[in-house]
Amino acid sequence: MSTGSSTVAAVRDQRTRILSELLGEVPRLADAAVAAIRAEIPAYAAQGPGLLSDVRDQVIRHYRAKLAVLLEERGTTFEDIAFTRRAAMRRVRSGVALTDYMNAYRVGQRIFWESLVERAGRTPAGREAALSLAAMQMRYCDFASTHAANAYMEFQQYAAAEVVRESRDLLETLLAGATPMRGRELAAAQAHGLAADAPLLAVIAMLAGPPAETGAGLDRGAEAAHAACAAIARTGGNGTRTLSVVRQSEIVAVPVLGPGCGPEELCDRLQAVVESLAAEGIRLAMGISAVAAGVAQIPQAYQEARAVLDFVPEEGGVAALPRLTPFQYLALRADETARHLVDPLITALLAEDRARGGVLTATIRAFAAADLNLRAAAEHLQIHPNTAQYRLRRIQERTGRSLRSINDLVELLVAIALQDAHPASGGPTNAGRERLAAVTNEGRGIVDVRSFHESR
Repeated sequence: MSTGSSTVAAVRDQRTRILSELLGEVPRLADAAVAAIRAEIPAYAAQGPGLLSDVRDQVIRHYRAKLAVLLEERGTTFEDIAFTRRAAMRRVRSGVALTDYMNAYRVGQRIFWESLVERAGRTPAGREAALSLAAMQMRYCDFASTHAANAYMEFQQYAAAEVVRESRDLLETLLAGATPMRGRELAAAQAHGLAADAPLLAVIAMLAGPPAETGAGLDRGAEAAHAACAAIARTGGNGTRTLSVVRQSEIVAVPVLGPGCGPEELCDRLQAVVESLAAEGIRLAMGISAVAAGVAQIPQAYQEARAVLDFVPEEGGVAALPRLTPFQYLALRADETARHLVDPLITALLAEDRARGGVLTATIRAFAAADLNLRAAAEHLQIHPNTAQYRLRRIQERTGRSLRSINDLVELLVAIALQDAHPASGGPTNAGRERLAAVTNEGRGIVDVRSFHESR
């Protein structure tokens, strides 16, 4: 091995040693960081043990996240530092100024770097290893501090008492069916893009189970709800901030559609918010209304969003009316009487077919999607037309229904939709989960039109 290769290997070994030693010292380093923060920043020295315990927890999370990035020699991602958003919110609520918050972060990172240099020792390989880690650590610090500062300012703006009060008053006016005509409510409505004829959606979100553990002594439910509310407020489709309000146990939002942002795209954005919050330990159940043509329809849209929440599983997700046809919605809302109206011969065939893999059900769907074109249906299913013809005969023999008769085909499609929406499972414990399972997009939690038409 050449001298250059030996030097590189020695530096790499020293780098691994330093980081491994730091990983084992994280709790002690966090204690030292909290002590330094209290000594150097009066705003933190005046805080009680609950917040200081939370500060220690954040320091530990930062140190471990940074060590993971350094050991794996990769860039920092949002997932690495997702915990900082809610920490920033807690500092706002505790009255800690942004300058003090960022200064505390710098103190904590200084303690980390001083310890790293100390462990590097005096050997050339150790010093070189420390220098090679400097740039990577600076990139982590820049990424994390920028995200933390943005989250702080975002929530500080949201949490301003006057802004919150105006948003709540405006929402109550809109839900009562009134249109803001003058004064501050009209100004607030205009700021959110809520014109009389603006196309919009109503969104209702609720916490799906308790949020992940946060700092000691904090109201986790309220904190999670406000974090979700602030995140939803960023999803407007017309360049304005979405009206989003925590209203008792629910979050109500009224995003406005705009050029280049239709209901499908807005549903995708809201789905992304739900997934992002889930990564932070906040699970939401969200219902989205159909498109409303102006503020006068907000009360009706609100009721639609509440109704569609019934389709969301217990673990959370999104149920969106813009992704449903009227036929699919009626199937999801159907009761036991609708199921009893289905011919038992059809019910028996579909149940048996489901147990065997659903090939006949897939054939019915494909035949309907192909506008009764047998060859096109066979191509979609990747089978020979004779095989498709054989399946149609079997269906007719078992049910007495011909797929070439529109009335018979509709009856079969209705039966399939009811079976999807209300699968017989021996007494399901969660109707929302059972209904949504058959009509979700690959488990994403959005009610999806396509799964009714695609073959399995």
